[in-house]
Amino acid sequence: MKPKDIRELSVPEIETKLRETRETLLQSNLRKHTGQVEKSHTFRTYRKDIARLETILTEKKQAAAVPAVAR
Repeated sequence: MKPKDIRELSVPEIETKLRETRETLLQSNLRKHTGQVEKSHTFRTYRKDIARLETILTEKKQAAAVPAVAR
């Protein structure tokens, strides 16, 4: 998922997407340990997506908190 696409989402949507991606990574890890994984390169993609989601989520939460402090 591209950062531009993530920035267009709302905070609850980002949190949902983050939860889904983490769950997918967990399921892939379980399949990896049982020897059922065919595409091992997807682990890196999931981890990077999680990092992007967390980064943009933090940015949005901080941006929402700054105007409240300035008032």
